[in-house]
Amino acid sequence: MKRYPDNRAGIFIRQEGGYDAFIPHPLPPGDLALDEGLLYLLSKADGALARLDGVTQVLPNPDLFVAMYIKKEALLSSQIEGTQASLQGILEFEAHIRPRDDINEIQEVLNYIKALHHGIEKLGFSPLSLDLMNEIHRFLIQGTRGSHKLPGRLRHVQNWIGLSGGTIQDAVFVPPPPERVPDLMKDLERFIQNNDKTPTLIKTALIHAQLETIHPYLDGNGRMGRLMITFYLCSRGVLARPLLYLSYYLKRNREEYYTLLNGIRYQGNWEAWLEFFLRGVIEVSNNSIETAKRIIQLKETLIEKLLENNIGGVYAVKLIDTLFDHPIITIGQAMEELRISRQAATKLVGRFEDIGILEEITGKERYKQYMFVDYVRIIEEGTRI
Repeated sequence: MKRYPDNRAGIFIRQEGGYDAFIPHPLPPGDLALDEGLLYLLSKADGALARLDGVTQVLPNPDLFVAMYIKKEALLSSQIEGTQASLQGILEFEAHIRPRDDINEIQEVLNYIKALHHGIEKLGFSPLSLDLMNEIHRFLIQGTRGSHKLPGRLRHVQNWIGLSGGTIQDAVFVPPPPERVPDLMKDLERFIQNNDKTPTLIKTALIHAQLETIHPYLDGNGRMGRLMITFYLCSRGVLARPLLYLSYYLKRNREEYYTLLNGIRYQGNWEAWLEFFLRGVIEVSNNSIETAKRIIQLKETLIEKLLENNIGGVYAVKLIDTLFDHPIITIGQAMEELRISRQAATKLVGRFEDIGILEEITGKERYKQYMFVDYVRIIEEGTRI
């Protein structure tokens, strides 16, 4: 006898091992109740997303802002899965500061960045399809601790979600049996590509939850699900750039996030999940708008600081621009970026250090590295472990 009743989100099927696996119904739910409260949140979320897309157009260099935000999202999404990396650690790794003992964890974050860039590039000329999802999954876990778990291929064994060391009989949730996964993913692909009347943000929330429920891969399902939020919004033209990163909100509300996903599976409660998702879009969009404004203000403040300290000239301004791209820098990199002599680069970096724009972070007499502290502090908010 099954332990759980069927509901409007799907059915439970008793398996030979004595556990119940969940088979979700195809999307969209036929009786989705978009009441006044949800429609109000949807309107607010649409407006917040539009403002976010607009405010980035006035950033000094929106592509640099997006690049750094992608690093932050990759880190937060990986931290949700237990990765113990930091933003400064990633920046130090990219700047080749020193050998690191957390290279495996950093590689997972860097793979997320590669997967996101690859997906956005492919969406410029390809639909968001199952083939593309598998391709992105390969980018996501190749060369990481999960690289032996079929990168880019749907699982062919049963998986489950539960406590470490537990058994499938003790699982919190058992996704569909492997033989059902290909058809379920084709159903999801059809829903993604179908131009139905479901509001885009509602559809995004449904897609994310359904992918998490199918759990189609042996590893990386959570990260794939969060990538799909960005990919779907970009594929629909809602965002000109990949700017909505919900991992900050999902990490901070991790327990509620998982509880609501299980609420869909066990009670068919789509509406509570949609409310949570839309509140997240509103919060994260508004936070990102404030972050963008702080970055604009930071650049204006730095230019004023240069003038106050008589550090003028085109090279000083160019170094400011360089630091927004490379928040950790060496004298050699400053020489190369600005195309000036070592003596001039050393003097300019030294002046930046004197007035607090840069901070030396190695403690060495040679091979020094300098960090753009104020900028890194803005971006790393919410990423501390």
